[in-house]
Amino acid sequence: MSKTYIPENYRAELDLYDTQTAIGSIKEIFISHLSRALHLRRVTAPLFVDPKMGLNDDLNGVERPVSFDIPSAGKDGQVVHSLAKWKRMALHQYGFRVGKGLYTDMNAIRRDEELDNLHSIYVDQWDWEKVITADCRTVEYLKTTVQSIVNAIVATSHDLRVRFPQIKTVLTPDVTFITSQELEDLYPNLTAKEREHAFTKEHKTVFIMQIGDVLKSGKKHDGRAPDYDDWTLNGDILFWHEPLNCAVEISSMGIRVDAKAMDEQLRKAGCDDRRTLPFHQMVLEDRLPLTIGGGIGQSRLCMLLLGKVHVGEVQVSLWDEETLKICREQGVELL
Repeated sequence: MSKTYIPENYRAELDLYDTQTAIGSIKEIFISHLSRALHLRRVTAPLFVDPKMGLNDDLNGVERPVSFDIPSAGKDGQVVHSLAKWKRMALHQYGFRVGKGLYTDMNAIRRDEELDNLHSIYVDQWDWEKVITADCRTVEYLKTTVQSIVNAIVATSHDLRVRFPQIKTVLTPDVTFITSQELEDLYPNLTAKEREHAFTKEHKTVFIMQIGDVLKSGKKHDGRAPDYDDWTLNGDILFWHEPLNCAVEISSMGIRVDAKAMDEQLRKAGCDDRRTLPFHQMVLEDRLPLTIGGGIGQSRLCMLLLGKVHVGEVQVSLWDEETLKICREQGVELL
């Protein structure tokens, strides 16, 4: 059964032609604001990696990457889930200095994703990563970076409404910070997603911190791979999306593991077998720079800023027949 829901009386503010124009504007405007705020330079990124390098994102550990053989190279390729680990290696190889970073357009296929209004098997995001010092591995530095990203999103929203006055989306610039444990304490009888919706509906712009470790309830707020984010220094940026009446996650990000955090999290996650992989060895031996980074969903951001209710309105993907039928009957045009 399709999980797609189209709100009653929904009508897109922009037609297909203006939607495509606006998507181009968002991508141009936002990355200009973001790269200036965080001192980032664009680099070229891979669509696939060698699975033996340990560079792919394992997400929750159950999603199957798209793999294929490369006869002329004598090895296999694996389509990326994200570039969380690749970026840190790239900063090292390219010689980026402290305070400088990179961003790239990341395209991925997540074949096991459940399809609904916000999820597609096609993932497009700006992946970014920046070199920091040990003194920056603090909650205060994390919060400052989060606010800079939110400021870039809010500025993009403002600039977009100048170009397209019919767009109604107005975002709250002030971020409310809360840990996943504080959120569970606040709403002990709700699921993790229900807690996100309840808190974001009240505060509009939210950063939920410390995701990945087990909470007092014995459950995790959400899954996080143990080998890139430090679970004590990470989180998700969420905005309240009025057309869908729900919280929308725009970014997952964090200060990355140092050798101590990597060692502890691999043990907690039962992933000690990864210690022999080249990337993990370099972190454990302090041979990679300390970094902060994350991913910012391009289609998600376009949905939010344009007031769209289905991700298929801002990206081209494949959908089940029931979703196509629901959207067609409700006059929602998918790309």
